[in-house]
Amino acid sequence: MTATPDAKPRGTRLPRLARRRQLLSAAQEVFVENGYHAAAMDEIADRAGVSKPVLYQHFPGKLELYLALLDLHVDDMVNRCREALASTNENKLRVQATFQAFFDFVSTQGEAFRLVFESDLRNVAPVRQRVERSLRECAEMVSALIQEDTGCTSDEAHLLGVGLVGMAEVSARYWVTTHGSIPKDAAEQMMARLAWRGISGFPRTA
Repeated sequence: MTATPDAKPRGTRLPRLARRRQLLSAAQEVFVENGYHAAAMDEIADRAGVSKPVLYQHFPGKLELYLALLDLHVDDMVNRCREALASTNENKLRVQATFQAFFDFVSTQGEAFRLVFESDLRNVAPVRQRVERSLRECAEMVSALIQEDTGCTSDEAHLLGVGLVGMAEVSARYWVTTHGSIPKDAAEQMMARLAWRGISGFPRTA
């Protein structure tokens, strides 16, 4: 197969971790451009500037490569949410920071969010489990704070947490499809105000 115009020069020896990062970067480009099913290991190897056997030394198959890439990005999303919630003790600012975290995630270079939220492999069990786990972890972090600060039961707090995270995810994904018709900071603030007006209606415990 003829190398793509973006193929990297072959023959450069890299430490194993550096090579793995290079392969994952090339794979992300190909998966985002083509989707999982249309992506080919030949094209990923060419994009990375390595031979196909080198690619298979690191990843035994296309699914394993995709899952390794997905793991990186779902972990990134969960970490962004965790850092947002830990960034302040003021709940209104926590809501703002959480929405910003999701908008930041969908704005990352390389459109990594498409691998998480728009994969043509979403119904395959290992992919679905990873995505669901990441959203569940975000919701659990939010619900723990809600339960701590209000008189809500565990089930009520969890439902509210799922609702807030779902609002942040869906609104961020919709916003990115509009190609910035609303400035990012304005969109974040608008959605955070909507969420805060709802969640602030639950009285805080003494």
